[in-house]
Amino acid sequence: MAWTTEKRYKRYEDWTQEEVQHIKENIAKSPWRANYHVEPQTGLLNDPNGFSYFDGKWVVFYQNFPFGAAHGLKCWVQMESDDLVHFTETGLRVLPDTPLDSHGAYSGSAMQFDDKLFLFYTGNVRDENWVRHPYQIGALLDKSGKLEKIDKVLIEQPAEATDHFRDPQIFNYKGQFYAIVGGQNLDKQGYVKLYKAVDNDYTNWEVIGDLDFANDKTAYMMECPNLVFINDQPVLLYCPQGLSKDVQDYGNIYPNMYKIGQSFDTNKAAMINPSPIQNLDYGFDCYATQAFNAPDGRVLAVSWLGLPDVEYPSDRFDHQGAFSLVKELSLKDGKLYQYPVPAIKDLRAEEQPFAALTESKNSYELELNLAADTEHEIVLFADKDGKGLRINFDLKAGLVTVDRSLAGEPFALDFGTSRSCNIDKEATSATIFIDKSIFEIFINKGEKVFSGRVFPREDQTGIAITKGNPTGTYYELDYGRKAN
Repeated sequence: MAWTTEKRYKRYEDWTQEEVQHIKENIAKSPWRANYHVEPQTGLLNDPNGFSYFDGKWVVFYQNFPFGAAHGLKCWVQMESDDLVHFTETGLRVLPDTPLDSHGAYSGSAMQFDDKLFLFYTGNVRDENWVRHPYQIGALLDKSGKLEKIDKVLIEQPAEATDHFRDPQIFNYKGQFYAIVGGQNLDKQGYVKLYKAVDNDYTNWEVIGDLDFANDKTAYMMECPNLVFINDQPVLLYCPQGLSKDVQDYGNIYPNMYKIGQSFDTNKAAMINPSPIQNLDYGFDCYATQAFNAPDGRVLAVSWLGLPDVEYPSDRFDHQGAFSLVKELSLKDGKLYQYPVPAIKDLRAEEQPFAALTESKNSYELELNLAADTEHEIVLFADKDGKGLRINFDLKAGLVTVDRSLAGEPFALDFGTSRSCNIDKEATSATIFIDKSIFEIFINKGEKVFSGRVFPREDQTGIAITKGNPTGTYYELDYGRKAN
């Protein structure tokens, strides 16, 4: 299907029941629908939005174009969870239905105020000349599920910003509410703007300044900035589009990066002594990570397993994109660790010692132990000839390599088929989650992470061991299982 601008921005009410039914029937034919990861009911899922805790439940929205695997007229779709593993759609959508968000409800954040959840997001508006006008706007969600939009712009586009100005994140730092917004200045450089809520009123914001995080100014746009605090240290997660590979090497079309500061100076809008920029995920398909400081003291994050401007094999079945597992963030020895929340273990059904398998349901977890000064290679989604997703653990060289060139249908070939990262040569562990067309690999309990998509053939369901003798446990995962 040719996705013209007219079709991408066709109003929701103008899609016929027959068209919607055809989309649902096409999705039902897909061999790659996940078991325990969040996916869209229909169409495209991209950025996680509004990740928060409200009325005794975890809340997250996914940005959605419901009518196909394309970036078009976006809404938000609400999900709720009581364990951060099992998510249920509530039926609530933040629709692009006002003059301030007429061409899409774009990304943003959420926070509870009194008995309502404040949603802070970018309203995308195009005028008659198709010029974009980004508005930072808000809405209030009550406990009954009623949504009421705030009928004014909360943060105006700065004079020094282009129309690429979006993705507000609200956060609480020492009792004061702040927000950061990603943007592009008139010199076509990416930057992040810091604001303060006057008298802690979420409808009244004043600018503090451009966030000082030792910005190298090689990116042309800063998407999805998130500032969280771990042991009072600021951690900035962001997506610097166009980042020079001389600054930090990465393989994907756009990177997801982070910096760790020693402290945060709100008056100067500065992260004090920020670390060098670092890759958040060494895999193929991690972007737009959203994190927040949860009321229970944890820092939680979830990522879009997909990338802008990339076509995926699932597109022909009218679906694209998934969420990562929810991860808890921590700092150890100056490093950021990411690891799935403990409740993921509730999905474990059957277990057996790790060994080669001729077939599986492609819905499992592996916990592997890797001895120092050894080399191992396993192939997941393996066919009878051992072709699939190849993972090489070389603890002699201190290198992990993930190669998807032989795992199902090839895609995004312009960006290569393998990814690597350095690891310590000491004994380590690898925790791997496989879900139909998704893999998430956590080295040393989240010190390094590889996330990505593969689209295996029907016969690619095995596990092969092609080098070494890794030990560990295989757990079949069942999304229907839940802790009592």
